[in-house]
Amino acid sequence: MSPRQTCYRFVMGEFDLHPQLVADTHEIGSIGLNKLLLMDDKRFPWVIMVPQRANLRELHEMSPMDQAMMTFEMTQVAEALQRKTGCHKVNVAALGNEVPQLHMHVIARYEHDAAWPNPVWGNGRRVPYVNGDAGHFIEDFTQNL
Repeated sequence: MSPRQTCYRFVMGEFDLHPQLVADTHEIGSIGLNKLLLMDDKRFPWVIMVPQRANLRELHEMSPMDQAMMTFEMTQVAEALQRKTGCHKVNVAALGNEVPQLHMHVIARYEHDAAWPNPVWGNGRRVPYVNGDAGHFIEDFTQNL
C-alpha cells in the first residue's frame, strides 16, 4: 500500500456500547452518526459521543465522510452544552485508554469547578445524578441541541 492510500476500518455488524459506557452514563439519544450519553457525574456537565459503527477504536479508522460528520456533530454538541450551561470553556477529548470503543468527551468547564484548570479525569469522587436530575439535564440539553 502506498503512503497515499488509506485503509478505513469500517466493519459491518452490530453496533453495541461498551459495558463501561453503559454503566457510567445516561442515554440522551442519537443524532446522525453518534449516540449521545450523559456522564453520570453532576460536578461536570459531560456528554459522550459514540459513533454508531461497529468495532471502531480510533478516529483515523473512520471514513472521511464519518470524520466530517463527527466534527460537525461535535460542534453542535459543544455549542448546545455551552448554551445550556453558560460554561467558560468546553473541553473535547478522545482518550480510550480504559474504554477502547471510540468515543468523544465533550465537557463543560468552569473556572470554579472542582478540577479547574486540570483535566476532570481522576479528580475527586464522582457525584451521581439523583431524583430525576439526569432526566432534567437531558431534557434541557436536547432543547438546546
